[in-house]
Amino acid sequence: MLYEPEIETLPWSEQRRHDDPLYREQIRYLFAQSRFFCEKLKASGFETPESVGGLDEIGNLPLTEKDELRRSRSEADPIGSHLAAPLDDVVRIFSTSGTTGIPSYIPLTAGDLDNWIRTSCRSYGASGLVPRQRIVTTYNAGPFVAGAALDAFPRLGLCHIPVGTGNTERLLAAIKLLKPQVMACTPSYALHLAEIGQARGLNLQDSSFERIMVAGEPGGGEPAMREKLEDAWNAQVTEAMGIGDISVSLWGECEEQQGMHFSGRGFVHFELIDPDTGEQVPISNGARGELVLTHLRHRGAPLLRFRTRDHVVIWTEPCRCGRTAPRVRCIGRTDDMLIVRGVNVFPSAIREVVNRFAPAVGGVVSVRPSAKGVKQSPPLKVVVELAEDAAPSDDLRNRIENDIRATLVVTTAVHLVPPGTLPRSEYKSKLLDFSEAKEALGD
Repeated sequence: MLYEPEIETLPWSEQRRHDDPLYREQIRYLFAQSRFFCEKLKASGFETPESVGGLDEIGNLPLTEKDELRRSRSEADPIGSHLAAPLDDVVRIFSTSGTTGIPSYIPLTAGDLDNWIRTSCRSYGASGLVPRQRIVTTYNAGPFVAGAALDAFPRLGLCHIPVGTGNTERLLAAIKLLKPQVMACTPSYALHLAEIGQARGLNLQDSSFERIMVAGEPGGGEPAMREKLEDAWNAQVTEAMGIGDISVSLWGECEEQQGMHFSGRGFVHFELIDPDTGEQVPISNGARGELVLTHLRHRGAPLLRFRTRDHVVIWTEPCRCGRTAPRVRCIGRTDDMLIVRGVNVFPSAIREVVNRFAPAVGGVVSVRPSAKGVKQSPPLKVVVELAEDAAPSDDLRNRIENDIRATLVVTTAVHLVPPGTLPRSEYKSKLLDFSEAKEALGD
C-alpha cells in the first residue's frame, strides 16, 4: 500500500530541493524558540539563521548528543531547554525511563503528532497491509512513543486489536478467537510466542496470520532470525525502525524485504557519519555509518543533527515496490558495540552468526562481557540456547566459535545451555549482559 504515492515515489534526487526550504525555516524557528539550540549554535560561531546556511552546509554544524539533552533537564525545566513550544500548544507528552531519576519527556504539538502518524502510515503501509484486515499489537499506547504508531492503523483502514505488553494469555486468546491477519511486536517477542506455542502443542503455522511486523530492536532483518520467525508462523516478516526523540516508524520495510525505506520524507533529514570521527559519510549504495537525524517540520522539541547511535548499512539502488527513498538495515547500536582486541563487534552480529546453526540452536543468545566498558579481552563469552531435543556437543560449540571467528574476526567462548535457560521478554530482549563483568580495562 502506497499511503502517499506522490511523496513516496518522488525521485530521491529531487528530495533535497523540497527539504532545503523546510530546513532553513526550521533553523529560524530554533533561533527564535529553542533556548538550547540558540545557545548551542551561537557557541559554535553561528550568530544568525542565515549564517547556518542550507542542507548542503549541515555538516558544519555541531552534533547533538542525548546526554546534552539530559543535562538540560531539571525539576523546574522537566522537558529541557530544547522545548520550543508553549505547553499550551502541546497535545501529547510521551516519556522514557529516566536513568538519572528524571524521566525524559517528549512533547508533541498537534502538527507534530500528525506528522508522526503520517510517517507511520507510510512505514507500515509499505509492508503490504490491506484495508479491513485485523491487526493485533503488543505495544503499549503509553507512556512510550510507540503508542503514536498505533494511531496509524485506523488511518490505514485496519481493525486494531490492542493487547499491550504483559498479556500473553490475552494475546493467544485473541489469535485463536479473532483470527487477526497481522501482528505487530518485537522480534524477540514473536520468537518467544512461537516457543510458547510449540510447548503447548499449538499449530501456529495454521494460524490466521499473513504477516508479522516487527520493530523496537534489531533482529527482524537478520536472515536467520527472519527465516526462523517465518517458518514458525508461516507468515511474511517485515521490520520497522524509529527513534523516540525524532519520530516513530521512521523506516519501514516493503514486501521485497530488502531493507527499510525511509518514511519520514518532508519531516526529517538523515545523514550518515563515521561514529568515531563524526565526519559525514556520503549516502551511497552499501555505505555504513551511524544515523544522524534532523527535524524539518517540528515544533514541540525539535532536534538538530541528533546522534541516534544506530549503526546501519544503506542501499540506494531502485526497489521494485516503486518507493524511491533509500533503505537501511540496522546492524546494531554503537553504544552496544564492543571492542575485542581492536575489533569492533555488535552483539546482534554474533546472534546472526549463531542463528546459522538452526535447528540445533533455538535463537536465544546472551553476550556476557568479562569487563565493564567497551574494551574486552578475548575470548568473549557467548551463551547459546540449544533447541528442543538438541544435545550439547563439543563439535557444535567448536563450529559456532569457528564461524564467529571467520565471520567477525573475534574469538569467543561459546557455552551451550538447555532451552529455557535464558530470560524471555514480552517487549525487548536483553542481548548484552554485563552481570559477570568486572571493572573496565585500562587503555
